[in-house]
Amino acid sequence: MELSEQSRAAIAAALQEALCRYATGGEESVVTDIHLQPNSDSGELVIYDDDDHELSRTIINEWVEYESDDFYAVVEPILRKEIESLKETGRLDKLCLMKPYSFVLVDDEKETVAELQIIDEDDTLLLSGDLLKGLDEELDAFLKDLLER
Repeated sequence: MELSEQSRAAIAAALQEALCRYATGGEESVVTDIHLQPNSDSGELVIYDDDDHELSRTIINEWVEYESDDFYAVVEPILRKEIESLKETGRLDKLCLMKPYSFVLVDDEKETVAELQIIDEDDTLLLSGDLLKGLDEELDAFLKDLLER
């Protein structure tokens, strides 16, 4: 799915509006994650916190009446790219959110579809599927070998 510049700007503006509530003004840290809930029927992107308080809302024209079953798979890289762009400009560094926090893609039932971005201190290792691939088999082989001795 190719988004227009207007739609990309709408996503960026919605993210910035949502994050402006957490702009640093003091030392107070808020514990929350940011949830992004796109809707293929209405084209809406709703952004809210852990307590389901709506932070921002916008309409993405290309998402309205999207018919394919791969909606979240198509939307995920788009949202990830916009969040990465905010991170690169340093806008995520100036928030009063307690680290680690994450941007989470959720479906209509508010179930997690994907972790879009985890923001943490620079020295934290974030585990990915590629890093953990084959770990179960290695642990099973190790345990089997250990029990046989």
